[in-house]
Amino acid sequence: MTDLGYGRPAISVLIVDDQPLLRHSLAILVEGSPDLEVVGEAATGREAVRLARKVVPDVILMDIRMTDGDGIEATRSITADPSLATCRVLVLSMFELDEYVYGALRAGAGGFLLKDAQPDQLVDAIRRTHAGESLFAPAILIRLVECYVNRPAASPVRRLDALTERETEVLTLVGRGLSNDEIATALTISIKTVKTHIGNLLAKLRARDRAQLVIAAYESGLVSRS
Repeated sequence: MTDLGYGRPAISVLIVDDQPLLRHSLAILVEGSPDLEVVGEAATGREAVRLARKVVPDVILMDIRMTDGDGIEATRSITADPSLATCRVLVLSMFELDEYVYGALRAGAGGFLLKDAQPDQLVDAIRRTHAGESLFAPAILIRLVECYVNRPAASPVRRLDALTERETEVLTLVGRGLSNDEIATALTISIKTVKTHIGNLLAKLRARDRAQLVIAAYESGLVSRS
């Protein structure tokens, strides 16, 4: 792994897509950022799981529909593997169909971007995913909202009552897709305090990552169309 100096290694990225040309283009884009490094490429879901266990990347760019195993199943295998606990999966797909969005999030993906995203958006998403944040394409957030606001009122997520008022506010903003910086500004608190609240939320809700907090915010009714 490349060291950037000052003891900071580059963020290692595994690219998974069944189209060679797209894999190559993504690799060029990722390598164009000095703090990112491509450590492998895979063309199938099965190959992605095997390679992930071999190189243990920081972030995996995962396509959804591929031959020899789809991206959702590969994501599920990766997030369920204790040896890959430090890996974060960022789904990159040309599809925004509900079944893919919800399937990917349920499988443990840390974010979902469409392939029409701008290059700088993708690079930013990789960094944020590695930092434990989640990034969703605007169209994906809209679909999440439409899904949950059209459902009958659900019972609050268990353990939500254990949250403090401030933690509930932070969870609501996480569900709306705000970054740590944006949450700090909205609540007039420091970024360090935001991170502390995020850590408490992960522990209390037994969530693996920020994406699961987003799901909890929607399922509990904290996030609405307004």
